[in-house]
Amino acid sequence: MLRTVNVTRYIQPLREGGSLPALAEADDDFKYVLKFRGNGHGPKVLIAELIGGEIARELGLRVPELVFAHLDEAFGRTEGDEEVQDLLKGSQGLNIALHFLSGAITFDPVVTQIDAETASKVVWLDSFISNIDRTVKNTNMLMFNKELWLIDHGSSLSFHHAWMHLEERAKSPFPFVKEHVLLAQASLLKETNEAFKKLLTPEKLQAIVALIPDSWLEWPDTDESPEALREAYSQFLITRLNHSDIFTNQAQDAREALI
Repeated sequence: MLRTVNVTRYIQPLREGGSLPALAEADDDFKYVLKFRGNGHGPKVLIAELIGGEIARELGLRVPELVFAHLDEAFGRTEGDEEVQDLLKGSQGLNIALHFLSGAITFDPVVTQIDAETASKVVWLDSFISNIDRTVKNTNMLMFNKELWLIDHGSSLSFHHAWMHLEERAKSPFPFVKEHVLLAQASLLKETNEAFKKLLTPEKLQAIVALIPDSWLEWPDTDESPEALREAYSQFLITRLNHSDIFTNQAQDAREALI
């Protein structure tokens, strides 16, 4: 289970992303990077953040702690920025937040060389969850205490923005892997695929999907119940895992073409 915190202070917007995340403080006295359900793409961004982050953690990769962040309806009434105030008003209730790693710096592939095992794990993860946002322009990784940390998985699981042909899309390759910032170092993709297929069981994937709050599954464009939507997420991920050779082989081919 994820912890739930109450947001007590909005510190400043972080305008790197289109969803206007913010640095905020909670009632446990920790700072968090807060992502709002009132963003332009709605709660699906939060669902992708939750599923992507917790799968990464299950695979042994470093991800800042994810928490549910409750936003009171009175929060943000004194915010002077009209755009931010609208975002806060539209984000009452449960949001998601990542523990703020104070002193962390953005990963720079020119400065830091990542070992083949770690690179292969990150490339496999991003191919599995269809994360388009780990490129040279936007690495979405941090160096903290000389270790690599993964952040920002909100652009993953692109299938849920269309919600059709789920089985076909679950078995599809991941063409954007050719842009991955760590692809050149990922020389152990086959070994990683074999290990991760054993590590990620259907039960583990279902347990991660079960974390999605009901309020994030109330979509205006569907009459499906939260239970039915969770089942669809689970089946998509299980099917994709069972056919992981497809995206693994494509990543290997893209790497060979790159180097």
